Amino acid sequence: MAISPIDLQTLFTQVDKIGKQETVQKEGAAIQQAIQQAQSQRLTEEKINAVNEAQNQGEGAEGVRDGGGRRPEGEARKRAGEEEEQDEKKEDMIRDPDLGKNIDVSL
Repeated sequence: MAISPIDLQTLFTQVDKIGKQETVQKEGAAIQQAIQQAQSQRLTEEKINAVNEAQNQGEGAEGVRDGGGRRPEGEARKRAGEEEEQDEKKEDMIRDPDLGKNIDVSL
């Protein structure tokens, strides 16, 4: 398929518009890259200035002995197992619904 002279005239008038579009696209890509760099730099600065949470918070207050030291994990697990057994034993006991609700004030 050959290009006729009239088609060339139409193409030549559009060449400057195509050049402008190419320039805008290249500038747009550069602007997008600059925006992404600014965002990543801002995020990096926020991470640097942010207060970080402790990595390993452990068991909390229940894991601390009166002496100020931490319990070994085996001991903590053993105590947790004992507490569960005591809770189960308490549930098995028959309780009086009025027990502990009345106060005897007679002397």
